[in-house]
Amino acid sequence: MTQVLSEQEMIRREKLQQLLALGIDPYPAPAYPITHTAADIKANFNETTQESYKQVSIAGRIMMVRDMGKANFAVLQDSTDRIQVYIRRDDICPGEDKTMFDTVWKKLLDIGDIVGIEGYVFVTKMGEISIHATRFTLLTKSLRPLPVVKEKDGAIFDAVSDMEFKYRQRYADLIVNPSVRDTFTRITKMKNAIREFLNREGALEVDTPVLQSIPGGAAARPFVTHHNALDIPLYLRIANELYLKRLIVGGFEWVYEFSRNFRNEGMDRTHNPEFTILEFYVAYKDYFWMMETTEQLLEHAAIATNNSPVSVIDGKEISFKAPYARVPIFDAIKEHTGFDVSEMDEAGLRDVCKQLNIAVDPNIGKGKLIDEIFGGKCEHHYIQPTFITDYPVEMSPLTKKHRSKPGLVERFELIINGKEIANAYTELNDPIDQRERFEEQVKLMERGDDEAMFIDHDFLRALEYGMPPTAGIGFGIDRLAMLLTGNVSIQDVLLFPQMRPERTEQ
Repeated sequence: MTQVLSEQEMIRREKLQQLLALGIDPYPAPAYPITHTAADIKANFNETTQESYKQVSIAGRIMMVRDMGKANFAVLQDSTDRIQVYIRRDDICPGEDKTMFDTVWKKLLDIGDIVGIEGYVFVTKMGEISIHATRFTLLTKSLRPLPVVKEKDGAIFDAVSDMEFKYRQRYADLIVNPSVRDTFTRITKMKNAIREFLNREGALEVDTPVLQSIPGGAAARPFVTHHNALDIPLYLRIANELYLKRLIVGGFEWVYEFSRNFRNEGMDRTHNPEFTILEFYVAYKDYFWMMETTEQLLEHAAIATNNSPVSVIDGKEISFKAPYARVPIFDAIKEHTGFDVSEMDEAGLRDVCKQLNIAVDPNIGKGKLIDEIFGGKCEHHYIQPTFITDYPVEMSPLTKKHRSKPGLVERFELIINGKEIANAYTELNDPIDQRERFEEQVKLMERGDDEAMFIDHDFLRALEYGMPPTAGIGFGIDRLAMLLTGNVSIQDVLLFPQMRPERTEQ
């Protein structure tokens, strides 16, 4: 396909050729020596440290140039921050030949080009920490203009907000929107804090298969592929739960995994077909212990991400400070709908859905009906972190029956800002009971429920060797990232969210 160039793109290619004609490599191979970063200089330069900044070397992208004739001010952006650069012709070109300033700097470089700057740090008359350049080196010539973003007194104007552009060209979005880079930096801090907490408590990080012969561990529609050498269908994992439990059977007492999962379902502000789940399983614990551990972990992660246990999203302050409220699911439904569904059969639940104007699939069973009622009429009320507990057995095929409440299981979901963030069980370790639960799922599948679970016979075999009493949990890491960074769309916390292919390539 022939590439169609804009006028600006053609001009930049012409400049590229002029640079080559001057003997300047626009993409030099050698590594460039960097001694300082923009953030380091701005944070640490002062009267007492200025000796340490008499010779600095920094590299970054030109984001703005203010031409003042024989001197220019420019803004350079590296991976840490932006910093002002003062560049004067006589410093760059002390001899008779002024080509590097008059031609290269002023005529052949553009916004978006990546350069190395050598010089010393000083404070301008306006009080701004800057670099007085004594030399510059072109490191990369940019052939495509950046979107125009205006900045004055630290405020961003005309920030790129077109969603199609932001998500499809995330690389450009990261360049021109500093807040986007900040979001993903904070997400890394969040994940590191979670790992730090789990490692400190003695958990072992593991890896489990992404390609699975049985898509187990959750009720979801899988992606299907084919392995040519083995001539068998395989599934991209919808969950890693059953493999982590196998490791508990094998003798590990606490395992966890940041799992990239895939579900062939709809897309919206809280769902992407590819997403990250943190799951961990701990032997000899139950869901009561898991609630307390979850509170401690999330408070730790919030402070690491925001320097505070409080996060603000969509105008709401959410406190991750322990403890969190605990509400049985039937109590929640009764409070917010007026219906006591605890003793209802499938027909009664369908009648409640009809009265509440909740459209439901005729193929789903009792558990899904209760889930639809809670999701449609109750979930959005829980803004502060709340454990919704004690689910009916029909909703939880992998969960241990409640020790004191017949018909229920020892399960909780953590709801924050009206959305499920985590799902936890006292795990079912009775292999006979587990087989019967799987068989009930097969009946739902035969009725047409395409999210019902498959029977995993190898997992049942593992349980027959004996799995100790175990607590397990799965966290939606992307949704947690939304909460802790104040983003209301999952696409804003995924570097490369799923999108339709572009119609044409450029």
